Amino acid sequence: QVQLVESGGGSVQTGEPLRISCTASGRTWRNTVMAWFRQAPGKEREFVALTSWGGEHTLYTDSVKGRFTIADDNAKNTIYLQMSPLTPEDTAVYYCASGSSLSRAPSDFYYWGQGTPVTVAS
Repeated sequence: QVQLVESGGGSVQTGEPLRISCTASGRTWRNTVMAWFRQAPGKEREFVALTSWGGEHTLYTDSVKGRFTIADDNAKNTIYLQMSPLTPEDTAVYYCASGSSLSRAPSDFYYWGQGTPVTVAS
């Protein structure tokens, strides 16, 4: 089992930065890929970014390229998503997920956190 706990969500103004975190515990060695997904009200969950532990592989959805950066701290079993500048379209609940493939599909990730909300005011 792997437990994922997100933190750092909140409310910001358009253009402001925000960093969210996800700490993994349990049998993390089994899962080599960590990802962020988000779900806005009334919409399906969508892929945001992923990284392999150590950062050898990263992947971003087009809408966040150049604005969001995913990073990991292997020693702390923690990944981060640095987001700047934020826009109202980034408003969503952000979920951390753990898996073993470089995939954008939610179904390819085995473990999920509870989510952390991000609200961007215009």
